[in-house]
Amino acid sequence: MLTPLGRLDKYAASENVFNRQMVARSLLDTLREVCDDERDCIAVLERISRLADDSEPTVRAELMEQVPHIALFCQENRPSVPYAFSKYLLPIVVRYLADQNNQVRKTSQAALLALLEQELIERFDVETKVCPVLIELTAPDSNDDVKTEAVAIMCKMAPMVGKDITERLILPRFCEMCCDCRMFHVRKVCAANFGDICSVVGQQATEEMLLPRFFQLCSDNVWGVRKACAECFMAVSCATCQEIRRTKLSALFINLISDPSRWVRQAAFQSLGPFISTFANPSSSGQYFKEESKSSEDMSVEDKNRIRDQEVPEDKQIRPEDVPSHLSVSNPSVKLENTVEDCAAETSRKSPGEISVPVDNSLLCTLSSESHQEAASNENGKKPGNYKSTSRPEVGSGSQESALLDQELYNSFHFWRTPLPEIDLDVELEQDSGKKLSPERPEEAPEVTTPGSPNITMATRKELEEMIENLEPHIDDPDVKAQVEVLSAALRASCLHAHEGAVGVEERSDLQDELDISELPNCKINQDDSVPLISDAVENMDSTLRYIHNDSDLSTSSSFSPDEERRSKIQDVVPQALLDQYLSMTDPSRAQTVDTEIAKHCAYSLPGVALTLGRQNWHCLRETYETLASDMQWKVRRTLAFSIHELAVILGDQLTAADLVPIFNGFLKDLDEVRIGVLKHLHDFLKLLHIDKRREYLYQLQEFLVTDNSRNWRFRAELAEQLILLLELYSPRDVYDYLRPIALNLCADKVSSVRWISYKLVSEMVKKLHMATPPTFGVDLINELVENFGRCPKWSGRQAFVFVCQTVIEDDCLPMDKFAVHLMPHLLTLANDRVPNVRVLLAKTLRQTLLEKEYFLASASCHQEAVEQTIMALQMDRDSDVKYFASIHPASTKLSEDAMSTASSTY
Repeated sequence: MLTPLGRLDKYAASENVFNRQMVARSLLDTLREVCDDERDCIAVLERISRLADDSEPTVRAELMEQVPHIALFCQENRPSVPYAFSKYLLPIVVRYLADQNNQVRKTSQAALLALLEQELIERFDVETKVCPVLIELTAPDSNDDVKTEAVAIMCKMAPMVGKDITERLILPRFCEMCCDCRMFHVRKVCAANFGDICSVVGQQATEEMLLPRFFQLCSDNVWGVRKACAECFMAVSCATCQEIRRTKLSALFINLISDPSRWVRQAAFQSLGPFISTFANPSSSGQYFKEESKSSEDMSVEDKNRIRDQEVPEDKQIRPEDVPSHLSVSNPSVKLENTVEDCAAETSRKSPGEISVPVDNSLLCTLSSESHQEAASNENGKKPGNYKSTSRPEVGSGSQESALLDQELYNSFHFWRTPLPEIDLDVELEQDSGKKLSPERPEEAPEVTTPGSPNITMATRKELEEMIENLEPHIDDPDVKAQVEVLSAALRASCLHAHEGAVGVEERSDLQDELDISELPNCKINQDDSVPLISDAVENMDSTLRYIHNDSDLSTSSSFSPDEERRSKIQDVVPQALLDQYLSMTDPSRAQTVDTEIAKHCAYSLPGVALTLGRQNWHCLRETYETLASDMQWKVRRTLAFSIHELAVILGDQLTAADLVPIFNGFLKDLDEVRIGVLKHLHDFLKLLHIDKRREYLYQLQEFLVTDNSRNWRFRAELAEQLILLLELYSPRDVYDYLRPIALNLCADKVSSVRWISYKLVSEMVKKLHMATPPTFGVDLINELVENFGRCPKWSGRQAFVFVCQTVIEDDCLPMDKFAVHLMPHLLTLANDRVPNVRVLLAKTLRQTLLEKEYFLASASCHQEAVEQTIMALQMDRDSDVKYFASIHPASTKLSEDAMSTASSTY
């Protein structure tokens, strides 16, 4: 009989190609047979070297497929021969990279990457054996196909070999290949992998050596090269500094977006959102849902200076003489948490001669602190500290200002709250119109209007009357009635415009001396909102109008000129040209000239763009989001539905209630393909809403049981999963009244996977209701389970009752003494059930679950005696399976492992 080596020699010398292929395929098995003898292992490796010279390409390709496995075996089993791979196998891999046969080259490239990924090649070998060969293969006189493949290998191995080797050995040749004038295939490979190289070598090498080449590739004559550049643009941008990203890369990207080739434009628009996201600044993007965790002390001076420089450019610095005497809020849903700490921290740094206000399109806005103060105090008697504008402190008052800032680091106004109540605007305005600010009353801040622009900041009487008239048919709705009251108050307030012109120069001068405008929040004028009024108390009006009359034109944006409407979308976080191009992705003409799915790409990137801009710039994206939410393609709406909960975290509670809740409600009534996106993150979204708004969705949960296709059981399974999470958001009464019927319905579903999750849902519901005070709801639920399932005429219902009991026991949803009183008597009666499947499951539950509990092991009670009697009866059952599971201990036999599965013999 031949030895393993003899058999190897015999078939390796065969003239039959298939025999030699089998030899290559069995090399690993041969090594395993002789692994105890080191000399035999070396002999096998030497024969591999001879087999590598085979003239048949299929043999060489088969050998190369086995090399990574052989290398791994040598490393794991022959540590005493560390040179085996380096001496015998690596030279074969490197040599095959230039093989004449394409299949052999491909397998050797795959083998090399696999070896690098598993770190089977020493660093020294990479520098001395691998890289020199690749550099030689990419020489100008090299074969075209080999050169292209070698460049691709160099790019793919760069992340595996690290920055040092890449920068010393790979980067110079890569830069040369980017300028290969003869082979566009080489330039295309370089462009496709440009981002990977940039991420490996770092910012300095990218900016000094790679960016010039990238600019050349972006203007290449071949559209395929430019398209590859567009696809990797985000990765390149991540490897550069903010200044280069803003000044150079943004202009370069605009060129790609307007490229003559449709394929280039398509790739550029797909990368536009990711590219915009690279401009994000964590300290100013508004990514904290509530700002109580971020104070001005958490930010370094450098961060504050950078934010100040970004938000207040030189052309928006306002001199004291330009400050009007009255300012009015024109964005009822203004968000203050983002900027109050930054603005407060900057007070002491501002020079008296140059007061800067973060503004949108140089339209000044602030809000009446007195209005907010009264609104908040009307609600809960708390004074919101961060809505307080302070007058300019006198010399030596720095300690007082520091104390004030410490108080503003936390206040209850940052937390979830009910919407601000309506207040009597005309009374407040009459009180404020005759008042001056004084240092003795720092809590008062003036109302300020944009000079010469009363038509921009106030709605006319006619417009207010039209809005009230539109709301009259719905006056029965309490919300609508509240909005009518607010509009009526605004109508009365509009007569006070005449008082604004009577303000003298002396009052304006006093304001300049006393008001530190750098304390004012970074408010944005949003001309898309319904009625820009004076007080922030009308915040609810905007959201309710949009919710009730989403299709009616109640906004005053039509009264603005096109220039003013365009200015409302101006921000300073990303280059405006990039944002304008992103907003244009919803233009129907783009679908014709660029990509039919461009709206889907826009929707996919929108949360990232929103995070980059920050919630203070949400007004730039609101219209685009609403357009996408009403898109004709369900794939676009589905994309938004899957990400609306993430967007809610970015925007915060107020903007979510105003702008996202109406769209969320629309998705609830959409196709199942869209509804599933909302359903999968139902808990994530609802937990962000106020408790009153959250309760409104209790009435709609029942609708999720109805689907377009009744066989769509995954929809119901997801509903059960979400209901488990929703239990923590609602009171025991709400759980019992609204969630209980849905859970019991799901427990009787036709699909077992839905029922399995529903059993978990019911058990968690039992736990929550039992822990409530008083536990009457829990007792009622248990009684209903007994009545509907424990005594169900169908055996599947009785089986479901056993499953629920099993889950309650396993998850400790009820104390064992309570379980023994409320559920166990009804459970034990099923020992006489006429269906064996029910008795089998009962035997499993009693033997494997119930008797494992300490309560039944330690105590000698009547309950334990009843369980033992039931088990003895089941052991005498006429069904063999029932006797088996009632007789043996779960850990006594191997077969019991299968028996532990509740899926066996139970359906």
